[in-house]
Amino acid sequence: MATMRNLRRTCLTGLLAGLLLAPPLLAQAPEKAPEAATGTAAKALVSADKFMVIAANPLASRAGAEVLAKGGTAADAAIAVQLVLNLVEPQSSGIGGGAFVLYYDKAAGKLTSYDGREIAPEKATPQLFLNADGKPLPFYDAVVGGRSVGVPGVPRLLDVLHKRHGKAVWADLVKPALGIAEEGFTISPRLAKLLAAEKYLMRDPVAKAYFYRPNGEPRWEGELLTNPDYAATLKILAEHGVEPFYKGSIGEAIVAAVRQEPNPGSLSMADLAAYKVIQRDPVCSGYRGLKICGMAPPSSGGLAVAQMLGILERYDLKSFGPGGVQAVHLFMQAGRLAFADRDMYVADPAFVRQPITGMLDPVYLGQRAQLIDWNADKGTAPAGQPPASSGALAVGETPEFPSTTQIAIVDSYGNALSMTTTIEDGFGARRMAAGFLLNNQLTDFSFVPERDGKPVANRVEPGKRPRSSMAPTIVFDDSGAVKMVLGSPGGAAIIQYVAQTLLGMIDWGMDPQTAVSQAHFGNRNGNALLEDGTGATGFKQALETMGYKVTVGEMNSGLAAILVKDGKLLGGADPRREGLVVGN
Repeated sequence: MATMRNLRRTCLTGLLAGLLLAPPLLAQAPEKAPEAATGTAAKALVSADKFMVIAANPLASRAGAEVLAKGGTAADAAIAVQLVLNLVEPQSSGIGGGAFVLYYDKAAGKLTSYDGREIAPEKATPQLFLNADGKPLPFYDAVVGGRSVGVPGVPRLLDVLHKRHGKAVWADLVKPALGIAEEGFTISPRLAKLLAAEKYLMRDPVAKAYFYRPNGEPRWEGELLTNPDYAATLKILAEHGVEPFYKGSIGEAIVAAVRQEPNPGSLSMADLAAYKVIQRDPVCSGYRGLKICGMAPPSSGGLAVAQMLGILERYDLKSFGPGGVQAVHLFMQAGRLAFADRDMYVADPAFVRQPITGMLDPVYLGQRAQLIDWNADKGTAPAGQPPASSGALAVGETPEFPSTTQIAIVDSYGNALSMTTTIEDGFGARRMAAGFLLNNQLTDFSFVPERDGKPVANRVEPGKRPRSSMAPTIVFDDSGAVKMVLGSPGGAAIIQYVAQTLLGMIDWGMDPQTAVSQAHFGNRNGNALLEDGTGATGFKQALETMGYKVTVGEMNSGLAAILVKDGKLLGGADPRREGLVVGN
């Protein structure tokens, strides 16, 4: 309670200070953009009393719900969900990738975060993604093949979740995915569309045989697809646990695929055997009397969302509403400032000392807020100098493309899980082993290891975990009870998707379905970004008048959000993807 009182005191102080910053325009009626909060398609809000699970494919959601209905925990359900997603949404996540998890144990009253991020092999060097002339490789020259594959963390993470928080029998949690792998599933519209647009997957003979027809055409929407290789892998995991993945036959298949020409990587059995999940302290901060908790570095998601909210709390966003161009402007300015700090400082904390406390210091965030021009964009922002920061680092070059997937669960015991999981780019490294795709997570490192003689925090180093934007989030009310569970895929845009959804539910009173369906807008310290085909494009002219360079395009989030309200679980799944909310 003392912590929450301090958070409320900080929130009130920040709000009063921010109101002093605001010019008279704050009291004026907001300028509206037509249908500014309109999303892309309709999905209905779901209400439940006992439990709820949201995943990016209906088969995965139903597998998780079945586990919960039989008395399993949120951890148990997440295992079943992830193993099914590996099959039905292979382009986004799977056991060949990595993940971050926030887990709230109701009985213990404790929130824990688990880092299941991939790791660079011991033979990786800072020059991994440079050509012979010392220049960065083109993105897909780096991605496609074994060079980009990091040590997968998902299987070990699932094992840790089960041992610490599970109730169900491990083998039973493997059964849903095993049944689907053997009997087949119909290819979804989204998977079929992505296969039709994919340019590199056919380079791997194993992936080509699985995802394409004998004549070279990508498999069709509605076509039944079985995966006997994945079924064999699942049988091994069901009987022997995850050890064969890291020290046995599955691991050997991974290493062989990684080291295969062309563009081979250096991953070894020793790298796999050495992998460990790390338990980290979550990054928690106050906002409007609530406690917002996210993932610590090497994810930048928790920090960047907290910085944005810490800046925005100084303004009366509720008076503007989601359709007010002034609220959009402030949101973009908070984003540019948070991304400036993120790009400079955030990396694997085992390799780089980071000023986390300083980056969230209310005084520092107040100083950053004063850099916002109320009526104009100032372009690219420099990184700040938070307390305890070092001037010895340089900004890197890290391309981040939208993929990934989100799982949100509240079980009948009151436990909650937010899991963001990925193989990085769509279809990862475009290389398969033992029935699953391998990640290209090493391209989340900076391609450039140094600038002007200064090292880049997120450069490649052996044994290091690459920086991420994943932002699994759990929100608590002032009594310490779970209030919200949410997260999203979307590359670097994850941060703005999660922050905007939080604003929707907290400042603008939206239910979860309305919040995840909002038309997207954001700024990652560059152009103003507006979601094409939505009411957000109505802001374009006003933002250009304020000096923004505006980019209108696809902003393909995959948000999942659960709100606990009046004893009910309310859930929303992003209409931009195939996600489904299942509750009871």
